Amino acid sequence: MTWKLFFNSSIGKKLIMGLTGFFLITFLIVHCAINSMIFFNDGGETFNHWGHFMGANLIIRTAEIGLFVFLLMHIVQGLSLWGQNNKARPVKYRVNNASSNSKWYSRSMGLLGTLILIFLILHLYHFWTPSRFGGMANIRPLAETTLGTYNNEEVHNLYAEMQLVFQNNLLIVIVYILGVISLCWHLVHGFQSAFQTFGINHKRYTPIIKGAGIVYSIVICVLFAAMPVAIYLHWIA
Repeated sequence: MTWKLFFNSSIGKKLIMGLTGFFLITFLIVHCAINSMIFFNDGGETFNHWGHFMGANLIIRTAEIGLFVFLLMHIVQGLSLWGQNNKARPVKYRVNNASSNSKWYSRSMGLLGTLILIFLILHLYHFWTPSRFGGMANIRPLAETTLGTYNNEEVHNLYAEMQLVFQNNLLIVIVYILGVISLCWHLVHGFQSAFQTFGINHKRYTPIIKGAGIVYSIVICVLFAAMPVAIYLHWIA
């Protein structure tokens, strides 16, 4: 079997999903840790310091390219597997008791993934594009109000940007919370599935992995959801 045939097979696609899934799980830990620094409530000084470090460090900027590649691979292969599974059973069973065989979120990964993709596009528009391409003042006039200085260099003030996006816009906050909820369910299934893809599936270890996945998913997503809520409610000045 050639590499092309392998990666186009179900096994190859699941392997790519597992590898990219591990990478994204690790990325979320780092991203959540940096974002959680807004809870220092020091006017964004700590948050902006590390945000600028992530944006200016050459190694991290290079890894960022890899992140986008892995993310696109994860999305493409996920949609491909979802479509492949639907094609494999074009006529639904007359009696279908799917809930007895799997959880609803494991059967809805395509839908959850689509909701997360919409949330991700919105998130990149609000925070990544302004920080990487200046204030984007021609596209987003309000973004120019979030420029600041760091070591005598004009940089994007991500903390001010978060306040601008969340502080007086309940609809955006709700959209972000719904996106994070979708992410949580996606991670609950995806965490264990990534391990299972590589054969780490044992009656002794699987419950531990499953439990760790649930804890990981809840902690990461609660922290992500708490940020826009805290800013909207002015818990963070």
